[in-house]
Amino acid sequence: MKSYPSILLLFCTLQLFSQTNQGIKIPYCYDEITAPDFVKAVVQSSGVCLLPMGILEKHGPHLPLGTDIFESRKIATTAAAIEYSVVFPTYYVGQINEARHQPGTISYSPDLLWKMLQETCDELSRNGLKKIIIVNGHGGNNDFLRYFCMSQLHSPKDYVLVFFQPKDSEETAKKIESLRQTKTGGHADEKETSMMRFIRPDLVKTKMAGTQSGLNQARLAELPFQYTGIWWYAQYPNHYAGDATKSSVELGKLLVESEADQLAQLIKKLKQSNKIEELQNQFYKDSANPLNTKQ
Repeated sequence: MKSYPSILLLFCTLQLFSQTNQGIKIPYCYDEITAPDFVKAVVQSSGVCLLPMGILEKHGPHLPLGTDIFESRKIATTAAAIEYSVVFPTYYVGQINEARHQPGTISYSPDLLWKMLQETCDELSRNGLKKIIIVNGHGGNNDFLRYFCMSQLHSPKDYVLVFFQPKDSEETAKKIESLRQTKTGGHADEKETSMMRFIRPDLVKTKMAGTQSGLNQARLAELPFQYTGIWWYAQYPNHYAGDATKSSVELGKLLVESEADQLAQLIKKLKQSNKIEELQNQFYKDSANPLNTKQ
């Protein structure tokens, strides 16, 4: 028979183990969650899932190919740590035809891009994640994603899809401008380089930033009032827009945390509101019988 001190010690150990387990938080990264905990994660997140989307492409001569992936995922995970939501794993299947001439670019066919994203959203919904927020880190995806969101109205969906659109407050915008040392940019520039110096400084080759030109070559300036798919190549053949010789960790931290804070606000509001779902369902109903729509 065990002595009372031994029984008391065992009881205290079990109590401590129980308290520790109760204090363990479910991971927000989709790929780190166990199957049993996934059910709890869906409930804890109120069905909100973040889909950080990037690309594999050249980012000037100084940043890694996965820069957009690192940025969108850092913003998503930072936001999820503030307002719990499930963060989907690395997603790099996006629109990048304009960089097919540069080494390392992975450019899938338009059909595959569409099917991958559609089926990914459908699968997330099948697993109970009914409110999907796309967190895009790649400018070349913007037009594709807006049209993709609009296309969801073509046939009924049992989930809502939201494209995160950050917008800095006047105060934050002033802080950003006070830290910036350059006035041009758009790709692998001072801002993106600053973000990567904050996120993954070990991958940034700052000394290489000035070895290629990031200036607008304006090779189609003679043709006004037009848009053509070759526009980006005509302006920035080096796949580098701006001047990254000036960058700072402070600026990068501000940019990441500002967007993450806005995303956290969106997550919180989306958890509390079913307005999109209600309007979407009403639209599906009305569009099935347009002649019955009140005029």
